[in-house]
Amino acid sequence: MMKKMLPRLALLALVLAPFGAFAEPPAPALPEWSQLTAAQREVLIAPMRERWNAAPEERARMLQHAQRWQSMTPEQRARARRGMHRWEGMPPQDRIQARRIFGAVRGMTPEQRKAFLEQWKTMSPAQREVWLKAHAPPVPPPPRD
Repeated sequence: MMKKMLPRLALLALVLAPFGAFAEPPAPALPEWSQLTAAQREVLIAPMRERWNAAPEERARMLQHAQRWQSMTPEQRARARRGMHRWEGMPPQDRIQARRIFGAVRGMTPEQRKAFLEQWKTMSPAQREVWLKAHAPPVPPPPRD
């Protein structure tokens, strides 16, 4: 009797699973910032405080980034997040390539940038490699003793 019921129970579980019959209850929604306790706020702020205190030479850049982030629209923030995630997933060689391309297009007008990207799309891998080598950053001079 049990052998006949087991396949039926398994089938029932598969049928009901998408409907959440066996799902865990959702975690309670977290409150707005003003509703957080002082301890919860401290946990969120502490990593930024540590970064701020550990790198005084980076403070101006950090503040500038925070101000720029505040001025962005939600769509711009979402695009920036996608770019950051894409950057984090890039292998080192692709990051080098991206830095060189960014350095080249940074001072271009939007029209020049569009023309460059169209040209880049038509280049073969060998042509791209030649371009990347031609646009390598200068080698810094050796340190003085």
